[in-house]
Amino acid sequence: MEPHKLDPSSSTTSMTRTLFHNTILTLKLNVYITSTPLRGNCTGLKVLSATLRSDIQALESIIRSIDPSSISPSSYLSTWDFSEDPCEGSGTFLGVTCSFPLENTTNRVTEIDLDDDGYEGFLSDEVGNLTELTVLSLNKNRFRGPIPETVFQLKKLTKLSLSENFFTGDITPGITWLKELKTIDLSKNSIAGEIPPRISSLRSLTHLILSNNHLDGRIPPLNGLWKLQALELGNNHLSGTLPKLPPSLRTLSLCYNSLAGRISPLHRLKHLVSLDVSQNRFSGTISHQILTFPEISHINVSFNQFISIEVVQVTGIESRLRILDAEGNQLQGHLPLNLPTYGNLKDINLRSNKFSGDIPRIYGKRLENNSWRSLYLENNYLTGLLPEEFLRLSKQIRGSLSNNCLHCPKNVRICKGVQKAKSQCTNAMQVEGLE
Repeated sequence: MEPHKLDPSSSTTSMTRTLFHNTILTLKLNVYITSTPLRGNCTGLKVLSATLRSDIQALESIIRSIDPSSISPSSYLSTWDFSEDPCEGSGTFLGVTCSFPLENTTNRVTEIDLDDDGYEGFLSDEVGNLTELTVLSLNKNRFRGPIPETVFQLKKLTKLSLSENFFTGDITPGITWLKELKTIDLSKNSIAGEIPPRISSLRSLTHLILSNNHLDGRIPPLNGLWKLQALELGNNHLSGTLPKLPPSLRTLSLCYNSLAGRISPLHRLKHLVSLDVSQNRFSGTISHQILTFPEISHINVSFNQFISIEVVQVTGIESRLRILDAEGNQLQGHLPLNLPTYGNLKDINLRSNKFSGDIPRIYGKRLENNSWRSLYLENNYLTGLLPEEFLRLSKQIRGSLSNNCLHCPKNVRICKGVQKAKSQCTNAMQVEGLE
């Protein structure tokens, strides 16, 4: 008996072929799906993904920890569509940067840099699972609560920027585990406690910005941070004297604290461009070394307890100093005669001190050369006539000479306001002479 042969045109043969092809396709699809990471979308379905599953879960946890009503339609987080791959999606996941390895491995999230849309909520602990993260920037939002300890597991982090939020708690020693950090910006939060002493072990750090918090205690020695360029610790409750600081500093802001003692440790900071130690309790002398740093352009030593300022004549070098603010100290003696030799100086504030004597005539020459933009000398014990240039050119300068003992014509703009009785200035000069 001959074997039965299938008729190619029969319906049975056609169904058999279709079933065979579908079986092969299903097998291939199952093999692909099981060898490829999966992730869930908002509908609960599983979609193919090229990004590590734990990274996706961390992103999902981050957005779940934020109040949905604070996510506006135009914000970065509104583009986080989990029906697409975070690293492969087109036009989605703004604020997220990924790495794309050449070898056949999964993509990883390397940066989270959110916009300042006012997101309100907490920072999820699962952020610590983003182990390839190098940048975490959440500035100008409304995150609250402590900074998760898991953040300090991100060993590849180079930038931690959480400024202008409502973070609380303290800066734990765990931050010293992040040896790759170049920038720490936790400014304008409600962080309390002391600055960790071991923070100087972060040898790659270039910017340490902790201003506008509730930090207290002493500033630890920071001279080990030999790459540090910016140190901003203003508007805290720090006390004690100045610590050792790295000579690499270009910006130093310690304003609005309770620091005291001499500022002579600053003499080593020859690369400073901007110095602000205002609103503290520093005393002694504002030395000529600080005023003649090669690159210094802005000095604010106002509202301290300094009694003298050394202004040496600048010759042979071009001073870059543009702003000098020494208001509210106890500076005594005559006004600095050499101040006009600082060729780039534009704004001078020496009000509310104990200066006495005449205004040097050379100050008038600086007005004539249109060099000075503002000059505030009120509330001292100055006497005598004004330099002639002050009478002719006072309209081109901002400032005030009030509350002294000057012969100050009322039609001169910077003379507006009352003058002291001459006896007050005479008595002040006699007391100064006794001291």
